[in-house]
Amino acid sequence: MKTLWAPWRMNYIREKKKKGCIFCEKPLEKEDEENLILYRGKGTFVVMNKFPYNNGHLMVVPKRHCTDLEELNVREFQELFDVMKISTQVLKASLCPHGFNIGFNLGKAGGAGKGHLHLHVVPRWMGDTNFMAVLGETKVIPETLNETCRQLRSAFEDLMEKKNRQERRKKK
Repeated sequence: MKTLWAPWRMNYIREKKKKGCIFCEKPLEKEDEENLILYRGKGTFVVMNKFPYNNGHLMVVPKRHCTDLEELNVREFQELFDVMKISTQVLKASLCPHGFNIGFNLGKAGGAGKGHLHLHVVPRWMGDTNFMAVLGETKVIPETLNETCRQLRSAFEDLMEKKNRQERRKKK
């Protein structure tokens, strides 16, 4: 039997589980690089999943703490899905996935953690499920979070600047 070393997983295992809501607290710290925050909109932000299903696993999160879709107002709901669309564009341009899994975990039975609503955007590639996950119960992430974070933050900045230029041209 071969051994696969994944020492970074010990951080998750040993990490003291904090009380409070990370989706409310982390954006207030203004440490976007450290907290893996890639983009801030008016009412939402995009953060990388610290313990991802796949490389580039993002979460789109409303800034206001809410636990269910019905709690979102029209503006928040619209922005959540607009930013989801932008996130898929960034991932397509940066990581070239073949597809996506996109969705919410709602309610405790649905897998929601502490309850702050968030939308998962998980890039997928043909063949990304292999014997490691099936037999070894191990997921291989081929790049460090910090490297992926730098690449995706730059792609978000580029895409948003392009959109802003297009909007300014339309107004003229």
